[in-house]
Amino acid sequence: MQTAMKLCSKIAWFRIACTLLLFAALSPTSLRAQEDGPAYGAELEGFDYPWPEQRFKFGSQGQEVQMAYLDRAPNSNANGRTVVLLHGKNFCAATWESTIAALTAAGYRVVAPDQIGFCKSTKPRQYQFTFQQLARNTHALLQSLGVQRATLMGHSTGGMLAVRYALMYPQETEQVVLVNPIGLEDWKAKGVPSLSVDQWYERDLKTTAERIRNYERATYYAGQWRPEYERWVQMLAGMYRGPGKEIVAWNSALIYDMIYTQPVIYEFGLLQMPVLLLLGQQDTTAIGKDIAPPEVKAKIGNYPELGKLTAKAMRNAKLVEFPELGHAPQIQDADAFHRALLGGLSPGRVD
Repeated sequence: MQTAMKLCSKIAWFRIACTLLLFAALSPTSLRAQEDGPAYGAELEGFDYPWPEQRFKFGSQGQEVQMAYLDRAPNSNANGRTVVLLHGKNFCAATWESTIAALTAAGYRVVAPDQIGFCKSTKPRQYQFTFQQLARNTHALLQSLGVQRATLMGHSTGGMLAVRYALMYPQETEQVVLVNPIGLEDWKAKGVPSLSVDQWYERDLKTTAERIRNYERATYYAGQWRPEYERWVQMLAGMYRGPGKEIVAWNSALIYDMIYTQPVIYEFGLLQMPVLLLLGQQDTTAIGKDIAPPEVKAKIGNYPELGKLTAKAMRNAKLVEFPELGHAPQIQDADAFHRALLGGLSPGRVD
């Protein structure tokens, strides 16, 4: 009898435990987590790019690292030219998908790397992130691919990198194309308070799909939203759900510090090559805008003004404005953007 009672007691506790686990699994918090999307690895393992990515392995700052990249040949009528696409802070090589298709259809070879610290590339525990270092990494990649001269096209943070690359390698840069670049102003000089790397890290650890989506809707797409944008939200959010969340956030924090402390605005006048500025006028991007005092917040991220000032500061710049578009015009209105891009690319020199 006692044995039977003990067995029944164990069964009862087992049923209670199962019931509690079931309720936990069905709780609103758990359901939201399940509905929010997939989890990816720290190097975006599990997220497929539109084409197979390749790897460039090299030594940097005393460690072995690798850059993931896409290298697409022209579809036909090759013009002998190469365009290098430099992604932004919250973007990857894959987000250039429609631009790669448009350029290769027009006869260009396209190389689109994921920078160290981003997306499918290595995320080091220790790394001194500078735009000079990222430019050197990119240059080493292009040398390994036999690319001696190229057009550098940078979006958002990639715009700051494109400027730095062109200043470091002017003889190898045919043209610079800047797509809603950040760094058209010096936020620190305008009064945006600084954050430590540790503070950036704590902020990044709180990254969720909802936060990404709300920010992108307001800034990237001028208050609009379409289902196809969700893919890029989940691309980013998935890394913050995965087992490498901490190293992803840490690299992001180091990169934010780089962006804030290394302005390029003061060197725009040194660019010798043609520059094409493609700017969505509804963009309001500014690093640290959410922590800036009201009087500072009101005067930063004004792209209609910044675009004109930037074009004036450069020796040979052409400005194309998209009045209704936001920070990511190449995604929001790909057709209009690519017409302007292809029409604005300089004839170049075929080596």
